[in-house]
Amino acid sequence: MHEHYILGVHVTNRTVNSVEVQKVFSEYGCYIKTRVGLHDVDETGGLCSSTGIVVLEIIGGRAIVDQIIAKLKPIAGIQTELMVFSHPQ
Repeated sequence: MHEHYILGVHVTNRTVNSVEVQKVFSEYGCYIKTRVGLHDVDETGGLCSSTGIVVLEIIGGRAIVDQIIAKLKPIAGIQTELMVFSHPQ
């Protein structure tokens, strides 16, 4: 059985927390196949929301995913949600 891992990371107060979050992403960068960041902005660029969501497609197995979650968990204002899709090889 092959598993596909998608990790959602909700970041609050991103101006404060983004440095610590980025350190974790850099540490596991070779396991992050896809990264998409979402946050609110207005048409002029004058509003940039302090919260955001990062969606990660992670390779390397469940142990790697669990390590990433464990590193993110202690960071204040971070919430993670994991989706696992399984299919036969």
